[in-house]
Amino acid sequence: MDSSIARDPAQTAAQTSENGAPAGAAKAALRKALLVARSTLSGRAARDAALSARLAAELRARAPRCVGFYWPIQAEFDARDVVSAWLAQAPAASLAALPVVTAPSAPLVFHRWTPDTPMTEGRYGIPVPRDAEVVVPDLLLVPCVGFTRGGLRLGYGGGFYDRTLHSLVPAPHTLGIAYDALEIERLDAEAHDLALDAIVTESTIYPRPGDISR
Repeated sequence: MDSSIARDPAQTAAQTSENGAPAGAAKAALRKALLVARSTLSGRAARDAALSARLAAELRARAPRCVGFYWPIQAEFDARDVVSAWLAQAPAASLAALPVVTAPSAPLVFHRWTPDTPMTEGRYGIPVPRDAEVVVPDLLLVPCVGFTRGGLRLGYGGGFYDRTLHSLVPAPHTLGIAYDALEIERLDAEAHDLALDAIVTESTIYPRPGDISR
């Protein structure tokens, strides 16, 4: 982890919490610091190339039927090239899908995506497939604002992935996508939080203890 980028913001937020500020305020401060860290991360081209290689290897090893991923926002890693290459090499029945927000308090639904899919603007200005062919992923690539090595994820605070993972039966396998600099030592889990099966960064993969999905 790049301590000059992420450790200081994380420590600052932790100190705020210890000094008596509400947990929500501390988490919001941590989220803000990590978003700044990600947006100013140096060497992005090399980091993205390394993360792409690791993610591609994970997709080959896990051999999912349908990959749910995300349209990149706020300096997130862009997984579209990796998913496109996987689709080109995977069995013909393999699918990819992007999340669609139908309501602020509802789970995400996933619409089929290909590199040629026409897109339209969805809620919050995020592009979504224009054709609403609903599919159910068995592997989700989940963007992380921050993460712990135990698989806990700090997101944007909307709770969409938590609601989605609780609603899908059977539950999909989950890979958190992040940069090394976004690692945090501790994140107090709330009742609705579910640990991801693994975190993929540019330098390594942190499997959740007991993950047997590979």
